[in-house]
Amino acid sequence: MKNKKQILCVEDDAAILMPLRYALEREGWQVTWANTGRQAIDSIQQQSFDFIILDVGLPDLNGFEVCKKIRLLHHTPLLFLTARDDEIDRIVGLEIGADDYCTKPFSSREIVSRIKAIWRRMDIQSQLQSSAQLIVQPEKSDSKTWQCHDASLQIQYLNTALQLTRYEYRLLKLLIDRPEQVFSRQQLMDHVWEHPEHSLERTVDTHIKSIRNKLKQISPDQDPIETHRGFGYSLKRS
Repeated sequence: MKNKKQILCVEDDAAILMPLRYALEREGWQVTWANTGRQAIDSIQQQSFDFIILDVGLPDLNGFEVCKKIRLLHHTPLLFLTARDDEIDRIVGLEIGADDYCTKPFSSREIVSRIKAIWRRMDIQSQLQSSAQLIVQPEKSDSKTWQCHDASLQIQYLNTALQLTRYEYRLLKLLIDRPEQVFSRQQLMDHVWEHPEHSLERTVDTHIKSIRNKLKQISPDQDPIETHRGFGYSLKRS
């Protein structure tokens, strides 16, 4: 018998949580409940989860801040719950690493369906990335600039592993696979993001800036990503 899927539900309203918890457990999933953001972070540090449902309006920490802290630890798929329907909130949530966003009021059936859809997408992506390790080396050099490990979703730069979010990995991997090809911001969103229609072009700029900062920590004097002003980005050939 397979182990139950472990879901962390971070919600301080029992009236919302109880029917949701019942629906999740009816699917055969194990549910852990956290009332606050700090409880959620403690839970994540103590055990691993297959999915996280996170309310934005928590009594202690803002759900967005909790998500940022979670993303420093894990890349567990995450769904935001919120009472607000502002477009900017949806964009911010997706930009900082959420996989989906659901506005209250909602039905428990809808949440279950969204979770299953996210897992299906992840399974498809895993199948597409099931090829062996890809290594891109600079021409006429014995040193390895980039090492991309598809199975573990990890990229090494100058033999040092990068701590990348899911979208940072996809974005950098695309550039590595096609060195010197110039991508517009829209093209990058279409290739990398699961819901490009929910994002703004500045989302790409934010992720490129984050990737650059991580690369500079390894090699401060090099910037392998080239900016094409008014258009997009490319990766310099090593």
